[in-house]
Amino acid sequence: MRTIIHVGVVIFLCLAGSGVWAQEDNVSDETQDCLTCHAMINPGLVASWRKSLHSTTSPAQGLEKPAMERRISSESVPGELRDRVVGCYECHSLRSEEHADSFEHNGYTINIVVTPSDCATCHSVEAEQYSHNIMAHAHGNLVDNALYQDLMRVVNGHYNYSEGRLGIGESDRLTEYESCLYCHGTRVEVKGRISRDTDFGEMEFPELEGWPNQGVGRINPDDSKGACTACHTRHGFSIAEARKPHTCSECHKGPDVPAYKVYEVSKHGTIFKAKEADFNFTAVPWKVGEDFTAPTCATCHVSLLTSPDGDVIAERTHRFNDRLAWRLFGVPYAHPHPVSADLSEVVNSAGLPLAVELDGQPVARFVIDENEQQERNERLQAVCLSCHGRQWVENHFARLENTIEVTNAQTREATNILSDVWSGGYEQGLPQKANIFDEQAERMWTTVWLFYANSTRFASAMAGGGDYAVFANGRYQTALELNNLFQRLELYKALKQNHGDDGN
Repeated sequence: MRTIIHVGVVIFLCLAGSGVWAQEDNVSDETQDCLTCHAMINPGLVASWRKSLHSTTSPAQGLEKPAMERRISSESVPGELRDRVVGCYECHSLRSEEHADSFEHNGYTINIVVTPSDCATCHSVEAEQYSHNIMAHAHGNLVDNALYQDLMRVVNGHYNYSEGRLGIGESDRLTEYESCLYCHGTRVEVKGRISRDTDFGEMEFPELEGWPNQGVGRINPDDSKGACTACHTRHGFSIAEARKPHTCSECHKGPDVPAYKVYEVSKHGTIFKAKEADFNFTAVPWKVGEDFTAPTCATCHVSLLTSPDGDVIAERTHRFNDRLAWRLFGVPYAHPHPVSADLSEVVNSAGLPLAVELDGQPVARFVIDENEQQERNERLQAVCLSCHGRQWVENHFARLENTIEVTNAQTREATNILSDVWSGGYEQGLPQKANIFDEQAERMWTTVWLFYANSTRFASAMAGGGDYAVFANGRYQTALELNNLFQRLELYKALKQNHGDDGN
């Protein structure tokens, strides 16, 4: 039956060659062959591509645009790719000798996973910038960090209650793929070959482990890091989509990274929701006040911004902390951004893989200095100043630094209480070289900084303070959890007094 269907489809395609499936303008023969089949079996995928700039623009046409209007950053593109639009074959055939996932497919050598190193053919500057982005190293910075692995075990481990005790078992790989590694990125590996019965007969494909995934730090089959499709989702690769805050919300929604939640209740978010229909999300460069009237995530962190007259306000960057002086989340204490996006060598005096000491002091050799912090602040303030006065902007940044100081101090007090819990032997933690996240006081300590201190800092940084950072998920909860942690220590002491040294 499959053979009959296969032959029938081939005959249909041949007969229809001059109709629906006719050669499209400036599309390579190879891509046309791809479209012939995939337009039937993956119509949504092909429709996305057909609506993209890739489907209508060749690299040569992109290079002809004035420098400020270009979306292609490479100075040159290989001759065989210059004059055809960017289609299926142009992306999925690149550098096959570097791809462990390459395979023979209907007469062509095809790679399943298109990676930042492939995109670098046309977007070399962005790929280079992204490689130095902390997002690009998100996989290794998580799975190669023993401290964060302990936290992952507490979050993803399979709990079991037996003989009056609650234990934490190991997690499983599929759970990790759709929890922490969904955003941090999986390692995509070829495990072998697998045969599948398709509408066109039996075919053999690489069998991929860790797939699907579009995490920002994905380790790809060509050993590159990252996924451009985390922001520019396939196969539309839309700049408009990447500029809208909903895209970032997929991984920045909280409560540990509540950027989107804060944005929603900020004045910026309010204006965006009211005026979104009036914004031009595809213009390059992006003109402040003309193409948009309130910032999105991309405005502050990524996009090339100019005044309506064409004066550059901020250069485009795909190293997303180029305009950020502080690392606000993912660590117990806010601290200056790390010097390197690869955190594998970072360690403090307690032997923990952190760029801060347990009292909140940064480990100087691993973080940017004050001069670099000032330069990054000035880049971001230039964006703010395009809509706000100098006094407004300076006072906003002063409030942020105060918030960082206060929330770090609150975390430091929580750490002091936890240290007494450990030194009293009430829980097993750092002094005992045990997991520091798995017992009750430790969970309270984690909640203080991971959720509430983080939320407070985000709200301050993004001008979204208001109720969110006071009673919704901020200062009130920080104080409450800090008090609960103290009461837990007091309870431990009381139980020890009442029951002797054996009573914990």
